[in-house]
Amino acid sequence: MTKTYKRLFLFTLLLITVVLLYFYKTRPRPVEVQVAEVVAGNIEETIANTRAGTVKACRRARLAPAIGGQIDSLPVKEGQPVKQGDVLLALWSDDLQAQLKLANSEADAAKDHAESICVQARNARRAADRKQVLRKTRVVSEEDLERSLAQAESQAADCQAARTSARVSVESVGVVMAQLEKTRLTAPFDGVIVEVNGELGEYVTPSPPGIPTLPAIDMIDRSCFYVVAPIDEVDAARIAANMSARISLDAYRGKVFPATVKRIADYVTDREKQARTVDIEVHFTQPDDMQKMLPGYSADAEVIVKTKQQTLYVPTQAIFEQDQVFVLDTMLNTLALRQVKTGIANWQFTEIVAGLYEHEKVVTTPDRTGVEDGAYARIEAP
Repeated sequence: MTKTYKRLFLFTLLLITVVLLYFYKTRPRPVEVQVAEVVAGNIEETIANTRAGTVKACRRARLAPAIGGQIDSLPVKEGQPVKQGDVLLALWSDDLQAQLKLANSEADAAKDHAESICVQARNARRAADRKQVLRKTRVVSEEDLERSLAQAESQAADCQAARTSARVSVESVGVVMAQLEKTRLTAPFDGVIVEVNGELGEYVTPSPPGIPTLPAIDMIDRSCFYVVAPIDEVDAARIAANMSARISLDAYRGKVFPATVKRIADYVTDREKQARTVDIEVHFTQPDDMQKMLPGYSADAEVIVKTKQQTLYVPTQAIFEQDQVFVLDTMLNTLALRQVKTGIANWQFTEIVAGLYEHEKVVTTPDRTGVEDGAYARIEAP
């Protein structure tokens, strides 16, 4: 009997082993998933641009002479700082200088001529006044008095005409000076020369109407920069001036610059097919940050719409199909589909109002094959 029991025991043990081996071989293969822990902290609702924005200078002047001419003086070069009023470019203007000298001389001559005529008019008036006194004593005839009065009035009119002519001569000086001013380009503000299109002796012409041409001098104010970024029209209504924002640039990877929304465009831009956006202007708030900027840098702007303090949140990629998540049971290594209630969100994190607890683990790869309610799962190795 002992041998019989021993054989029965060995047979039973072998049968159990075979059954366990069968179940081991035929059990569902666990799906590998990536997970994240439900944590508590501060979260922001943000709106970001749909396409890359651009860094622009608050003040930029693309200057060109108002008249055509040959470049006679070019005292600046690219990268040179200038002060407001500095001469940047001057065209050959010897002919206008000569005209100005002639106009000044003619104005002086007209003033002297007017003064001479007015002196004669004053003398004629005094003579007429004396004859009026003498007429009372009948020393002067009526005819002689009338002739003197007429002469005084005529010379008074000549005086007025001469003074008017003198004013015209003075104003002609202003006309020549205005023409002369068109031959010079001066800095409208303190800034830096970023581009010079021209050489000494070259001939420049003003832009024809409706046809833009390269500016002779391009300058910017390096003390102020901002970012123009396109925002999707569905988000634009939630953005207002003075909202806090963050700017990031490809030129400074990993660095975020604090900023403020200054302006929302007054119209919608229709870029491609049905893609419609609204441009916003976001200004840097730290003066030191602007010293690192260059106009034309590509930039992204993220506007902070709302902030929640000490609330639960998970990665946004963990939420799918109308606020559902997969929770990993680390004891049983199984997945459980759970409905949650969400709050504010951004592209990175979403607030959890209800449905999850702190330190639970949610699947951040819910779109993988095999991820379903009740499935066996294991955490993917880093």
